Amino acid sequence: MPSPPVSNTVTEKLEQQKEFEQANSEHAVSISLLNETLKATPNPIGLSTADLVNVLYIALNIVSSVGIVMTNKWVFKGLKFEFGTLLTVVHFVVTFIGLEICAMFKVFERKRIPIAKMIPISACFCGFVVLTNLSLQHNTVGFYQISKVLTTPCVVLIQTIFYNMKFSTVIKLAVIVTCVGVVITSFTDVEVNFIGTVYAMTGVVVTSLYQILIGTKQRELEVNSMQLLYYQAPLSALMLLLAVPFLDDMHKLRAYSMSIEALSMILLSGFMAFFVNLSIFLVIGKTSAVAYNMVGHFKTCIILITGFTVFGQAVDLKNIFGILVTLSGVFWYSHISLKNRK
Repeated sequence: MPSPPVSNTVTEKLEQQKEFEQANSEHAVSISLLNETLKATPNPIGLSTADLVNVLYIALNIVSSVGIVMTNKWVFKGLKFEFGTLLTVVHFVVTFIGLEICAMFKVFERKRIPIAKMIPISACFCGFVVLTNLSLQHNTVGFYQISKVLTTPCVVLIQTIFYNMKFSTVIKLAVIVTCVGVVITSFTDVEVNFIGTVYAMTGVVVTSLYQILIGTKQRELEVNSMQLLYYQAPLSALMLLLAVPFLDDMHKLRAYSMSIEALSMILLSGFMAFFVNLSIFLVIGKTSAVAYNMVGHFKTCIILITGFTVFGQAVDLKNIFGILVTLSGVFWYSHISLKNRK
């Protein structure tokens, strides 16, 4: 079949380019009008549009995180699907599928990123998952919970030393108050052993690096949260899949009888994970790793309160006092951050 005339081909391409530029122009005008509308809308609580958007991201993270905790409790305990690493792989596969659908509907534009630049952040996430599992295996729940609290001051320390970030004294005090509150809330059976401590402390460092990289990689690669997660999700899923035989009980996994209910709940957990993972990247990308940690401590309080009110768990005065201290630190930090932004 003869090729079409060059002049027709050029004309078609010019017409396509013109249509593409017109569509982009219309899209840009729509976004501009939306931004102007948001700016012009009266704001009774005195927050800027950017702050309101950040609040929505944080709310999404809190709601989805509490949802996934409740869902996973049923998956692990009710349905006896006790394969945490494999479930995390499912989470990232579903996250990637969700992002692929978002890209198809033009929610975000895919941007090519060299795989080599994504290996550090993906490896840090996998290290976080592996070390969390090992820490749980070799430590009591109390020591594990307390070690997790150290992530917040570790993030502050790393960013101060290696990223030349400055944190005011009042911010540091708010972080300390919050961490003390979480320790009071979580302090139960604390036993220390060498190998367990090594896993826990290494996990703290790796988790801190992962959270910091979420923010720095977005700026370094000039990508948004969705574009970065689009690459990290499948790469992390592949890396973790290799760790499943070493971290999950393969004998139990082979013997597990998958029911429709179990499959439905696992997929629901994956659906929740999509919003958890996306909101983590959004919160850290728009605020900071320290702010995300403070949100995490707030979520701990919400989960504990939910346990008391919904699941009828015994109310402990020590836990209540710890929750109050934690919330006071979180609200203090939020007040300082908002004040500094104005």
